[in-house]
Amino acid sequence: MYGLLRPLLFSLSPERAHHITLQLMRLVGLLPPLGAMLCKIYTVPVRPVLAFGLTFPNMVGLAAGYDKDGIGWRGLTCLGFGHIEIGTVTPRPQPGNSKPRLFRFPRNEALINHMGFPGKGATFVANRIQGARPEGLVIGVNIGKNADTRLENAAEDYLELLRVFEPLADYLAINVSSPNTVGLRRLQAREALLELLTALDVERRAMLDDGDDQVPLLVKLSPDLTDNELEDALDVLFQTHMDGVIVSNTTVSRDGLDPGLKHATETGGLSGAPLGKRSTQMIEKIYKR
Repeated sequence: MYGLLRPLLFSLSPERAHHITLQLMRLVGLLPPLGAMLCKIYTVPVRPVLAFGLTFPNMVGLAAGYDKDGIGWRGLTCLGFGHIEIGTVTPRPQPGNSKPRLFRFPRNEALINHMGFPGKGATFVANRIQGARPEGLVIGVNIGKNADTRLENAAEDYLELLRVFEPLADYLAINVSSPNTVGLRRLQAREALLELLTALDVERRAMLDDGDDQVPLLVKLSPDLTDNELEDALDVLFQTHMDGVIVSNTTVSRDGLDPGLKHATETGGLSGAPLGKRSTQMIEKIYKR
């Protein structure tokens, strides 16, 4: 099926293709017969993975960035994903960065994006993910600060999002590593990260005292951290009782892109095949620790 659709999708601009496919997935979620047909086509074996106190039905999930506002997740479930991460969600709606902000490099199996967390805000997303969901599906919500929130006030945004999504999500991903919101990556520095994650840990523990279940908190880190910066970040994660790490966000490096390609020097984060080696090396460093 993808072989038939790919030429059509690649004839469109990347963001237009993104929008159309997401709306199609939304339609699948609204029409049970269509969803049932896709589920039969994309039947996947159940191979449970236990992590963070959660049971993931299989090892393949959809990362944040595709379904930013929780529009198409019900239809996407029919493609066989065991978990879907929605977002990045910010407290208030925001348009993101100016277009064009998404560039594809088919020969290198890569993308550069400079989206900047466009989205409809926490209230909209919370309404979209309430209610029944397919049995076994794990829903994560990736959270980040608004672009106009000062770094010294960033914790307020993350705390607001924790309060909104703690009852709704199976886990939360703390995004402090996108290169597309000015200054955001500075939150990965030891002191800034310690302040932010301590506030989240204290708030989560207070919720637990009130009888709520403790939602796992995972921290999404940049693949561009130096070894010392990664060590500092991991120390803070342990100190603040975080449940895990997501490896990794996009990179500002252009290693793996053919030189001279149009748009290769665009501002933004690179993802896709060129990020594979860098992410794997980062995982190895974490395990060796």
